[in-house]
Amino acid sequence: IYFAQSSPYGKAVPERAIDGSRASNWHQGSCTHTQKDKNPWWRLDLLRKDCCHNRINGAEIRIGNSLENNGNANPRCAVITSISAGESKTFECRGMEGRFVNIVIPGRQEFLTLCEVEVTGQPYGKKAPMVICNL
Repeated sequence: IYFAQSSPYGKAVPERAIDGSRASNWHQGSCTHTQKDKNPWWRLDLLRKDCCHNRINGAEIRIGNSLENNGNANPRCAVITSISAGESKTFECRGMEGRFVNIVIPGRQEFLTLCEVEVTGQPYGKKAPMVICNL
């Protein structure tokens, strides 16, 4: 991870912005600060260079109450045909209910990489969308 900003102000280096402290008082030493620059900026480089976003292609989202085959035998909500690098997709599983949500790549030996999965639900009888983000 690399940090940078347009200019430092004293000891207010860019890494202070992600030091784990939520202290918002400048004098507590956890805030970054630039000089009075024109177009001041701050940057974080996560050193992330994803190569293989297409690995998720063909994965299935399964929802249900069974743990048969590790939950992969539950009813299928959707097939993930493709998600481009850096994109998110939403899958709505209308009318489905269950305790377990599985994402499985069936029928092939593959890496499964998930950067963020968000699942939202509604009380029984309402729409229950499932949201998958940043795969």
